[in-house]
Amino acid sequence: MQIFAWKTGLIRRYARRLLFVLSLFFVFFSVNAHSAPITILVLGDSLSVEYGLADGTGWVALMDARFVEKRKDVDVINASVSGDTTSSGNARLPKLLMQHKPQILIIELGSNDGLRGLSVDMVKKNLRSMVSTARRADCQVLILGMQIPPNYGQTHATQFAEAYRQVARESNVPLVPFFLAGVVGKDSLFQSDGIHPTQKAQPILLDNVWPHLFPMLGKVF
Repeated sequence: MQIFAWKTGLIRRYARRLLFVLSLFFVFFSVNAHSAPITILVLGDSLSVEYGLADGTGWVALMDARFVEKRKDVDVINASVSGDTTSSGNARLPKLLMQHKPQILIIELGSNDGLRGLSVDMVKKNLRSMVSTARRADCQVLILGMQIPPNYGQTHATQFAEAYRQVARESNVPLVPFFLAGVVGKDSLFQSDGIHPTQKAQPILLDNVWPHLFPMLGKVF
C-alpha cells in the first residue's frame, strides 16, 4: 500500500508539472499568434500602383500609413500591375497567395477589362475564381466595384457595374460599390490623361475603401 501511494503521488506530481508546462506553451502560442501581423494583399492595376504619382502618395501607401497611425500591426503588400485585367490578376493570384499568405485580399481590377470592351461574363467568371482561390487559402476578400463610361453603351455599362454587385452577393463578400466615387466627374482630380486620379484624389479613394475594410480586421485580430 505504501508503494502504491508513493507511485500515485509521483504520478500526480508529474501530471501537475505536465499541465503547467502545457499551460505555458498555450499562453506562449496564443500571445505570438495574436501579435503576428495581419497581411493585406492588394491585387490591382494602374489605379493602385501610383501611376503618375510621387512614391508613397497613392491610396495603398496612405492605407499603410493609416494602419501605422492607428497602431494596427498590418503588413500591406501591393501586388498591383499597371494594365492588369481580371484575367491576368486571376492567373497571378495563386502564386501571390502562396508567397505572402495574406489574411485579407483586396481586388481592384476590371477597369482595363471595361475600357477594352472585354466580356462582362468573363469579368464575373474571373472575380468568382479569385474569390474561390482566396477562400481556399483561408483569406477574406474585399471587392472594389468599378464602372465604365456610358459611351461604351448604356446597357454594357449597366451590366458591367452589376457584375461586381452580383459576384459580391453570390459570394457573400464585402463590396465597395464604386471605387472612384467622389472622383469621377471632377476633372481637377484626374491627371492629363483623364484616366488616372491625381495625388489629391488618393485620400478620397482610401476613404471609399476604409469603411468596408476596417471591420474585416476584427475577424482576424
